[in-house]
Amino acid sequence: MAIKTIDFLNGCLSEELKEVLASVASDLGDAIIDMDALEVIPLKGAMTNEVFEFNWPTKNGDVIRKVLVRIYGEGVELFFRREDEVRTFECMSKHGQGPRLLGRFTAGRVEEFIHARTLSAVDLRDHEISALIAVKLREFHNLHMPGPKNVVLWERMRNWLSEARRLCSPKDTSIFCLNNLDEEINMLEKELSGTYQEIGFCHNDLQYGNIMIDEETRSITLIDYEYATYNPIAYDLANHFCEMAANYHSDTPHVLDYSKYPGLKERQRFARIYLSSEGNKPSNAEVEQLVCNAERFTLANHLFWGLWGIISSYVNQIDFDYKEYARQRFQQYWLRKAALLDSFNSPQDVVKVTHEGNACCI
Repeated sequence: MAIKTIDFLNGCLSEELKEVLASVASDLGDAIIDMDALEVIPLKGAMTNEVFEFNWPTKNGDVIRKVLVRIYGEGVELFFRREDEVRTFECMSKHGQGPRLLGRFTAGRVEEFIHARTLSAVDLRDHEISALIAVKLREFHNLHMPGPKNVVLWERMRNWLSEARRLCSPKDTSIFCLNNLDEEINMLEKELSGTYQEIGFCHNDLQYGNIMIDEETRSITLIDYEYATYNPIAYDLANHFCEMAANYHSDTPHVLDYSKYPGLKERQRFARIYLSSEGNKPSNAEVEQLVCNAERFTLANHLFWGLWGIISSYVNQIDFDYKEYARQRFQQYWLRKAALLDSFNSPQDVVKVTHEGNACCI
């Protein structure tokens, strides 16, 4: 539903943002924006920021200009450095990836509005769309971004664990076993780094709402780079597979349904297309190894987003049950840990391990 501006402007739209919008309009060749003619449409599904579509008529009045305004969520500085994220955003734009940055203000930024459709939860299971995502993901991982090419995952998880302990009540600290997670993170780093891992520039948040498709060209665009860093590529595949259990536009957006986690053939298909996307012909063993690695990295994904959920429950005001979301992610970690990390498991054994149901284990 479109919101006429007056209430929104008085309540949320700062003078600074009005000035930025006027500057953006001028840069785009439009007339000065009539704030009474501005339409603001909230876009659902974001869980870190609040995102809005802003529309206004252009000079001739027959064309509507659209931009995306992102209002930064509360407490995001605990998850990542905003300046790093903006630098990544600008670099991605130069690479022809994602929207252009049009303007910045203290509480957020204005971005180019991409005229493409944001995917739905169902789209991730569509074979054609999934294949397009696999090809795009390989391209994304091969981007050369500035800065060191070091794995960030483990340091970030330790930092988040420290923040979660600082914020949590004694009850939540006990419920989520936060005092024992140092050992789990150390163990995972050792277990998952023990064999060769290809490192690439990973998106790290491959939920359907961060993937867009142009219906005419069938091109895929990955958006929202808050968490993007160098990491093992298997971690990104694991993240994408885990996100298939979510539907953030349902009546219960925090509830995860692991019966929708992709089956073995679906994961193998994705991995084969991913490895084949540059004209390569991967062997069955290479495909199986990538699927195996991705399955193991689901454990790191569960801890990562579990910690994110705990912290968000204390600092973010978005209407989302972060704590219950965290409980489900930790639950999956403890349910699957033994099967996925058994030292006697071969890659063939690992990829056959399926996600359990939602029986409570914490």
